[in-house]
Amino acid sequence: MLLTPIIAANWKMYKTRHEVESFFTQLLPEFKKILKISVWIAPSFTTLEWAVKKAEGSPLVIGAQNIYSELQGAFTGEISASQVADCGARFVIVGHSERRRLFGESSAVIKKKIALAVDSGLIPLLCVGETLEERKSMKTEEVLKIQLEEVLQENFTGVIAYEPIWAIGTGTSAAPPMIEEAHGFCKKSLKKLCQKGEHIPVLYGGSVTPELVSSLRGTKNVDGALVGGASLEAQSFISIIRGFGL
Repeated sequence: MLLTPIIAANWKMYKTRHEVESFFTQLLPEFKKILKISVWIAPSFTTLEWAVKKAEGSPLVIGAQNIYSELQGAFTGEISASQVADCGARFVIVGHSERRRLFGESSAVIKKKIALAVDSGLIPLLCVGETLEERKSMKTEEVLKIQLEEVLQENFTGVIAYEPIWAIGTGTSAAPPMIEEAHGFCKKSLKKLCQKGEHIPVLYGGSVTPELVSSLRGTKNVDGALVGGASLEAQSFISIIRGFGL
């Protein structure tokens, strides 16, 4: 069973090795103060192994932002689950809305990635969420149901991140009642779809800021957060961690 709450950072296409080192210099001392919380970071591929080395000896969990949907082959520019695992990654983000929207990833592709991740010893962190149009049309649960059912198998034991697409990078977060309702639906679905569904954490993502943490902590069914922009600055991310962990 995974330790919760989980506070995960998705750094996307940001940070050089020097910037990662500076970030960790500020972050790692915090682990002497924080108890009963899990902190995950997904840097870019070019700094993945560097981040793993810098995190050695700490409880910090380093993962990858993506993998390709094949184990190996002539796929120029791609990276496999076994390769990121070989770098020391312990988890991988799959199904992020940017991958779905910008790179056309289908449920079939995401399902293959999850299987490859598990086979390579990685914890899959699956992102799901609706667009603004789907939210306005009262289709949130319908969308989440499809996104979960089409990719999950009974033996899934990873993490889910509910990220309403309309909230990602916009500065506008979903209101606590919306989050509680969506997370509750995800948890109910996970119990039906997966043998150990009741133990699968569901994180919230979408313009997570230090100011949002207090409401997230008080929101039912929230097991942590997947943080984007606010995780790029060490002090901002530390504030979020402290908000959940202290």
